[in-house]
Amino acid sequence: MPALSWTAATPPPPDTEAYLMASRFEVRTLADALRFLLKTPAVWKQAKGAPGAYGAALIAEPLKRTFWTLSSWESEDALHAYARAVPHRPVMTGLRKSMKSATFTYWAGPPAIDWTDARNRLAEKQREDAS
Repeated sequence: MPALSWTAATPPPPDTEAYLMASRFEVRTLADALRFLLKTPAVWKQAKGAPGAYGAALIAEPLKRTFWTLSSWESEDALHAYARAVPHRPVMTGLRKSMKSATFTYWAGPPAIDWTDARNRLAEKQREDAS
């Protein structure tokens, strides 16, 4: 499974509480998975240099057409500024029709967390959305 491991963007101050975001995307076709992978480097580069970013990671399961992201931010505003900026916004807008499903979850906690926690939170969010 291709992965972009946790990359620290800006070291957080000691004892900082971060704004965390995890997402799970499932695209419709293998061609859409390839398109997603081809767009990833530009968005990844942006995340590494985004103001207020503490870190980000990606797990890609292209044969399952599924992608997982995890990021840590100084604030909710920092995350939203990143999401509205180029290249993230036009890339995500361009991929919207390729999406079969997308799940997002947000919480406050330590700046660096693990995938187990993120996946558990996403599964809980999917259960909430389904009920």
